[in-house]
Amino acid sequence: MAKPTKHATQICAVLSAVALIGIVIGVVKQSPLVVILFLLPTVVYEVYRTEGKSTKWASWVLLIVLVIEALLITAGVSFDLAGFLGVSEATVAGYDVPLGDIKVVGPSLMAVLAVILFVRTYGRYTRWLAAIIFVTSFAIVYTVDPGIFGRLLQFAVREGLQQVR
Repeated sequence: MAKPTKHATQICAVLSAVALIGIVIGVVKQSPLVVILFLLPTVVYEVYRTEGKSTKWASWVLLIVLVIEALLITAGVSFDLAGFLGVSEATVAGYDVPLGDIKVVGPSLMAVLAVILFVRTYGRYTRWLAAIIFVTSFAIVYTVDPGIFGRLLQFAVREGLQQVR
């Protein structure tokens, strides 16, 4: 059964503003936790809105990854996953995700899941939410590790170009 859309436009607009405020505060303070906390309502609403099998799965995994990311940051966990595995990126759902500090893997995975949600859904509100999550994932990566931010941006551009073709 389709979710009601009566107030969805207003909700998505408010969530866009909340995420933007979180991005600005988080980048200025170099605090990924602030960005995550301001993104949480968007992800929860995404979980509520999704209905398809793959999109429901992607939105729930997205929520789990966001919570784990917050816990890793709060606990101050730092682990060089790329060095440990001996690779600079991993393939997740057919997408190459840059690796580095374990705290960068979460938002990178979130960006991939947002792309999956955007591509596999027909709902404009789910796509809107996926776009918010995608952009905010970049802000989280930037606040965690600005160096890997450029690699993730290249991934986004490459995937975007493939979608246009």
